[in-house]
Amino acid sequence: MATNENLPPNVIKQLAKELKNLDETPPEGIKVGINDDDFSTIFADIEGPAGTPYESGVFRMKLILSHDFPHSPPKGYFLTKIFHPNIATNGEICVNTLKKDWNPSLGLRHVLLVVRCLLIEPFPESALNEQAGKLLLENYEEYARHARLYTGIHALKPKPKSKTGAISESMIALNVDQVNKVAGDSANIQFQPPLASRVGGINGQEQAITPATEMAGPAATTVAGVSTVPKKDAVGTVAPMTAKIQAAEKKKIDARKKSLKRL
Repeated sequence: MATNENLPPNVIKQLAKELKNLDETPPEGIKVGINDDDFSTIFADIEGPAGTPYESGVFRMKLILSHDFPHSPPKGYFLTKIFHPNIATNGEICVNTLKKDWNPSLGLRHVLLVVRCLLIEPFPESALNEQAGKLLLENYEEYARHARLYTGIHALKPKPKSKTGAISESMIALNVDQVNKVAGDSANIQFQPPLASRVGGINGQEQAITPATEMAGPAATTVAGVSTVPKKDAVGTVAPMTAKIQAAEKKKIDARKKSLKRL
């Protein structure tokens, strides 16, 4: 296996800089895999361009750098099977940038962009896959059908893009805080234990008198035989309402006592 020892130190330094840049700001539709122990083999996942037979597919490829890189061009191979005039059945890529048009000043970003552009505009005149090249020239619809078939069978599926991170985490934290606050407020409410007595409900069913209906007292209304309790604006209003009810009951008892004394 080739390692970084096969490349000159100045080339390793330049490649490290390029790979870091590709990882932080990848070209559109291209994601590079980095192996810190071996810069001589570069892996990349290329998304099929929209409007082509390769759309909705991801194709994995690799660039193999020779020991005298960048004086000689890298060799490119598709690891994912693809039906394309300029890509052989063994995955070898035929593009002028990697052959006669190679320039030592060209970087990896340029090479990867050229390979992706090849999926948009093939060159059947220099075909490595003769069947694909012939179909492209004579019957594009049939060529596109073959290419889409290969894409559906062999290509990787794009990962769904979703927004995660600080936004979703903050929303989760907000929900947790709200639950904790409600739980804390509820702990401060002193409810009376449920009464054992029951009252008639709908269709002969019994309905238990709950602390809420007990505290509601006269404020409760009955609709179609169902006891309803007015909604509280805030938890803190329960205690004042209970105090008012108790005061009203006390007044009734005092009034009865006065009546009895008169008799």
